[in-house]
Amino acid sequence: MRAKPAHISGHLPPITTYSNHTDSVWKAKWSPDGTHIASCSDDGTVQVWEAFTGKHVLTYQGHSGPVYAIMWSPDGKHIASASGDQTVQIWDATKGWGARIYHGHSKFVLDAEWSPDGKYIASASHDQTVRVWNTATGETIFTYYGHSDQVNTASWSPDGKRIASASTDQTVQIWTVDERNS
Repeated sequence: MRAKPAHISGHLPPITTYSNHTDSVWKAKWSPDGTHIASCSDDGTVQVWEAFTGKHVLTYQGHSGPVYAIMWSPDGKHIASASGDQTVQIWDATKGWGARIYHGHSKFVLDAEWSPDGKYIASASHDQTVRVWNTATGETIFTYYGHSDQVNTASWSPDGKRIASASTDQTVQIWTVDERNS
């Protein structure tokens, strides 16, 4: 007879609570080294916190609309943020400035994710597209038009050769990223 796993119920208090946003918080993401947490909100800001002390490190205020998604670069030096202002912005995670602003989506951007090598960002938008950006130049190297409704998220394969995109059109589509096709 197998032992049943223990079931824990009841209220467990949080270790730390971050409370500097002034509106709904969409996401919270750990830094690659596990020392910081970034959070994004309808208040149009991204907050960065020390993960274990709760100390507020910085507030990024470069967007003019709600921020729906954030993602640390693989090396932890930058954060990409996706916003209702139709932009993806890349900025210094320790200073909160130095933004590179990527324009190209025609509606709000719901997600942004770094490629495993940090050379590209894939962004998913309400405009039914996924754009792949060169992080060094800010140029769109590829735009995927396969969905018939808003694209909610885009995710890189571990080898960086494919992207899976999920849409309100009730599909997940997997496609190959090839810079030569742009």
